[in-house]
Amino acid sequence: MSSFQGIWVPIVTPFIDGAIDFAALRRLTAHLLESGVAGLVVCGTTGEAAALDKDEQLAVLDAVLELAPAGRVIMGLAGNNLKSLLSLQAQILKRPVAALLVPAPYYIRPSQAALESFFATLADASSVPLIVYDIPYRTGVTLDTGTLLNIVAHPRIAAVKDCGGNLEKTLALLASGEVQVLCGEDLQLFNALCLGASGAIAASAHIRPDLFVQLQRQVQAQQLEAARSTFMQLVPLIKALFAEPNPAPVKALLAQQGLIDGQLRAPMQACSPALQARLRAL
Repeated sequence: MSSFQGIWVPIVTPFIDGAIDFAALRRLTAHLLESGVAGLVVCGTTGEAAALDKDEQLAVLDAVLELAPAGRVIMGLAGNNLKSLLSLQAQILKRPVAALLVPAPYYIRPSQAALESFFATLADASSVPLIVYDIPYRTGVTLDTGTLLNIVAHPRIAAVKDCGGNLEKTLALLASGEVQVLCGEDLQLFNALCLGASGAIAASAHIRPDLFVQLQRQVQAQQLEAARSTFMQLVPLIKALFAEPNPAPVKALLAQQGLIDGQLRAPMQACSPALQARLRAL
């Protein structure tokens, strides 16, 4: 089974005058890779994939792959039209990605049996591992524990990005030994790592990625007092970065650091002046 450990950053997609800012994207990619993170997730939720057409998604992936070594890029693959997803998947797989991050089909709320079939179909068609993105508050559908355990039994499904907020499900995944668990809720990172999660896909890790990497390594080394201290340093930052809809606060703080422009694509909007001031203080 492929190994997905450490801190992965779901990289934002910078924009300038409404278009993708490829210069800023490359600058941010280099900055994050130099910080020691395990790798990058392209076109995840934080990357505003829903606001990018398919050609733009592939262009963003290609730009990141210009700088990222093999095995350090995961690509998001989301939608509710299976035929369209299989077509996009085939195009992505022409590139050297480490894995595909796949949520349940959003909006249509399929049955549990249909969810199993959906993930099996994509896994059967893939030449790289799949990471199941369990995030019911975005997709509108819950993957029941039994369903998820059946899904991850597929040999090509290597990990779960766990945003389900269900401790019993998290424990069942960890106990199964079938997959690695990547924490997807940044405030739960310390708890998840202590329970046995192999790492995280953390939007907050755009900012002070070195501390997120340090936290994961401290837990791995069983230095729990030091890890707790590191995590408590990060808590105010994490709370602020999710005080308004993601990725507006992350982009605002990256813009304050001079790495990107803070633009988002409608209907997303920039974060409030009050939050921007709070972020500057942090």
